[in-house]
Amino acid sequence: MDGRADEPGGAEQTAVVAAIHSGDEATFARLVEQHRHELQVHCYRMLGSFADSEDMVQEALLRAWHKRESFQGRSTFRAWLYRIATNTCLDALAGPSRAREVPMAADSGGTRSSMAEIPWLQPYPDHLLDAAAPSDGQPDAVAIARETIELAYLAAVQYLPPKQRAVLILRDVLGWPAPAAAEALEISLPSLKSALQRARATLRTHLPEQRSEWGPSTHPSDEERAVLRRFMEATERADLKTLTALLREDARQTMPPEPFCFEGRDAILAMWTPVMIGPEAWGDWRTVATAANRQPAVANYVRRHGEPHYEAVNLDVLRIENGLVAEITTFGPELFPAFRLAARL
Repeated sequence: MDGRADEPGGAEQTAVVAAIHSGDEATFARLVEQHRHELQVHCYRMLGSFADSEDMVQEALLRAWHKRESFQGRSTFRAWLYRIATNTCLDALAGPSRAREVPMAADSGGTRSSMAEIPWLQPYPDHLLDAAAPSDGQPDAVAIARETIELAYLAAVQYLPPKQRAVLILRDVLGWPAPAAAEALEISLPSLKSALQRARATLRTHLPEQRSEWGPSTHPSDEERAVLRRFMEATERADLKTLTALLREDARQTMPPEPFCFEGRDAILAMWTPVMIGPEAWGDWRTVATAANRQPAVANYVRRHGEPHYEAVNLDVLRIENGLVAEITTFGPELFPAFRLAARL
């Protein structure tokens, strides 16, 4: 957590202010680059889309350059950048082309198929999350734990109105003091507290039941990696018996941006079976392990009958509980470059 959002840094801070106000573009770029990765993760939490987070951090840093004289050193340079990035995301979310808040149905009882209803949801490569983690050069950066970056959390956040979303992330993820968060969002302390209470209540209705048992891990566990290996081996063998044993009975698979939601092990297997075995099977399968949102993931490739290469098909991000696959979120091969995955094997 970063409880130092509003603490200036003495002589060093004065030097930073002077350098920024001088209009030294090279110095400004060097200072900004230290925070680029974590700012993109922040934008990703706000927007739920990896592609949009790339665009938004660029827009935020451009705004920061144009507004550089507004940095007076009353907060850290990092906190100032976060404030600009947060408001850049809020401005984008206010526009009709990015109206990204999932409406709550009056009769839903607070329980909905979150992944299927969020077509803009995209995974975030773990190797880029690692780049945003604390280092010797940025000891005040926030460790990116699974509990605040995994897909179930990102999906749940999308149910919040944008301002509530920003309050929740600043307070509960970044650990900003309430006065600093209120100032950044230009709202009163009572308004901030009210928004945070409502956001927390909504979030709880959309998170997995066993989420409270998760530890603050930053990588998949040994058990999760073992399940992933068995899942991959069974996929390559088209071994539906083993895949059946690996799926929880109430497992769910969704495929953003498509609205499909396959509820239950039987529904998932009914969808998998014809593409893996029988006369309409797609071909031979190959898999490559990867990681997204601090969760185990697998890239799937198929060599069609008569073809010499394995072509990229999709990326599955797994949520594993008690040694079984509880949820699969499937994304298209257009995301493979971000994960350093080949389009063809």
